[in-house]
Amino acid sequence: MKDSEKLEPRETHGEAGSVAEARRKRRAARISVISNTALILGKLTVGLVMSSVAIISTAVDSAIDLLAALIALYAVRQSARPPDRGHVYGHGKFEDLSGAIEAALILIGACFIVYEAVLRLIRGSEVAFPLLGLAVMGFSGLVDVVVSSYLFRVARQTESVALEADALHLSTDVWTSLGVMAAMGLIWATGWHWLDPVVAIAVAVLIIITAYRLTRKTVHGLVDAPLPAADEAAILAILREHKEIHIGWDSLRTRRAGPERHIDLHLHFPPSMPVQEAHAIAHHIQHDIEAALPRSQVLIHLEPCEGDCRSCEKEPCPDRTEPSEGLE
Repeated sequence: MKDSEKLEPRETHGEAGSVAEARRKRRAARISVISNTALILGKLTVGLVMSSVAIISTAVDSAIDLLAALIALYAVRQSARPPDRGHVYGHGKFEDLSGAIEAALILIGACFIVYEAVLRLIRGSEVAFPLLGLAVMGFSGLVDVVVSSYLFRVARQTESVALEADALHLSTDVWTSLGVMAAMGLIWATGWHWLDPVVAIAVAVLIIITAYRLTRKTVHGLVDAPLPAADEAAILAILREHKEIHIGWDSLRTRRAGPERHIDLHLHFPPSMPVQEAHAIAHHIQHDIEAALPRSQVLIHLEPCEGDCRSCEKEPCPDRTEPSEGLE
């Protein structure tokens, strides 16, 4: 029996799955746009009425969220497009780029919040209707919990960098909402109006931390860092699983572009093996890798073995000239 006849294909992600994922990603991005628009209007109106820099700062943060959600919506639409002559490796890096832009926007928003808060500390100001602010921030936090949880779930399912960035930013908004709620409660109970700009600065610090975490993640994709160790271990496990039908491999290279994985390697075969048979084996291994790691593009280059028979354990092999050390 030929080696290529021993192969049983695994189930792959499939084109239908890719289309369904693209729809889910677009739907999640649209929900983020709608929720952020509503929160901006509510928080900005209440913040101006109350003259609260803390609540206005969260409105600015939500405005950044809205812009980020629009960028994410554009990015997931672009990343779903098939490769073309101008982008032969696909459009996955649109998601990495959108994450980097969002990180920059988050940092700009944080700087604005700090500037306004410091001015309020220097000049002094009083907050009106703190209980109104407490109620609005409680509702805002609840919305952020629901939307960010949904975005995280879709991001995990589709491995979307853009949606994960959006979800990460919204999840920090939950903590900022809790902080502002606590400040409004204390201002109402104690009259300590200086808490308003202090909490605004704390909100800005949380936003800066989010920007740093997001920048680290997106830079990995933009500079073609290798896939995580778990992904590379899965590739090596598949290659070892089929070691009886090939001689070995080298030059394994991996990288990520948005939700897509790019994998290439050299696979070694006996010189006498027909090209058609070697190609069938390589195609099967490619199929198995793509099944184990969805959204992967695998390129396998066929190489004849270099004649090092003593280190090779493939049996039977018509090209063997000396026994293998592992089989002696």
